[in-house]
Amino acid sequence: METRPQLVPIRFLPARVNLERRPHGIIILRSPEPPRPYARCLGEYLERWAAEKPDEVFLAEREAETWRKITWAETRALVYAIATSLLERGVSTERPVAILSDNSIEHALLALAAMHIGVPVAPISPAYSLMSRDFAKLKAIVSLIQPKLIFVQDADLYAQALQAISAQGAEIVAARNVSPGATPFERLTAAGDAAAVSRAFAAVQPETIAKFLFTSGSTGQPKAVINTQRMLCSNIQSRAQAWPFLEDESPVLVDWLPWNHTFGGNNDFNLVLGHGGTLYIDTGKPLPGMIEITVRNLREVSPTIYYNVPRGFDALLPFLERDAALRRSFFARLKVILYAAAALPVPLWDRL
Repeated sequence: METRPQLVPIRFLPARVNLERRPHGIIILRSPEPPRPYARCLGEYLERWAAEKPDEVFLAEREAETWRKITWAETRALVYAIATSLLERGVSTERPVAILSDNSIEHALLALAAMHIGVPVAPISPAYSLMSRDFAKLKAIVSLIQPKLIFVQDADLYAQALQAISAQGAEIVAARNVSPGATPFERLTAAGDAAAVSRAFAAVQPETIAKFLFTSGSTGQPKAVINTQRMLCSNIQSRAQAWPFLEDESPVLVDWLPWNHTFGGNNDFNLVLGHGGTLYIDTGKPLPGMIEITVRNLREVSPTIYYNVPRGFDALLPFLERDAALRRSFFARLKVILYAAAALPVPLWDRL
C-alpha cells in the first residue's frame, strides 16, 4: 500500500492585481510587482552558469540504454566553436540559421551558438519536411527567410525535403547520415575563436532578433513571428518573480514539447537556461508506440516541473495509474504540473 507523500509548501508570488476601470467597459489589470532588471540577452545566462556550475549537467539525451550528457562548461565551449564556424560563414539577420529537425543536443547547441552572436535561428516544424507531399509550407518559409545554413539531424530522413529546397543554395549541415555535399555537424565544432565570438556577443542588444518562430499556417502560409532577446529574457525574469521557488532548487525537466513552438522552445527550454537547471530531452510523444519512451524516461528521471499539453496527460495518465514505481519517480521531486495549448478536460484534472 502506498503512503501519501508529505506536502511541502512551494513559494509563489502572492496573487495580487491592480484593477483600473475605464470608460466604455474597459478594464485594465496590472501586477503591482514591478519588473526587476534582467539579462541583456540569452547568452548571459549561459556565461553565468558555465562560470558558476561548470560541471553540472545542462542537457541530456537518451542514447540506447544510457543518457548522453553535456555540462554547462562543455556547452559553452561547443557554443563558442560553433559560433566561430557561423561567423566564418557569414550568417546574419538577413541570412539566418534554419533548423528542420526535432529537439536534440545538436539542435540546442546550434541555436544557442547563433543567438550568442546575434544571429536569428528559425526552428521549423518537422512536419513540413516529413509529412508533406509538396513541401509548400517549407518552401515558403525558406524563401521568406533565406537561410544561409540549414540543419537536419538525419540527412537520410530529410532527403526529400532537402531536395525540394535545394535551389535556395543554403549550406546543409547534418548530424547523422551525412549526404554528399552536406557538412557534418562535428565540423562546426572543430575550433573556436574566443575573441571573435566575444566581440560578436558584446554587440548583441535587447532588440536583437533571437528567433523567427512560425505560425501554423492554418489561414495561409506560415508567418514569421519575430522574437527579440528582450522578449525572451523578460519572460524568464517575469517567471522568476512569479515563481520564487525557482531560487530554492534548479529546475529539472523531462520534456518532449517541440522547440519550433513557443511553449517548448521558449517557455520550457528557457526556464532551464535561465535558472541553471537540467533538461532531459524526451524523444517520446503522446502517441501510440512513443508514449512508452516518455514513460521509460520518467521512471529514470524525477522532474521538478512537468509541462505538457492535455493530450500528453491523457496518454500518460493510464501508465501513472497502474504503475506504482512510475508514480513514485514522477512525483518524488515534483513541484509544479502545468498544461497549455488547450483546456484540460475536467475528468483529466480529477484523475491528476
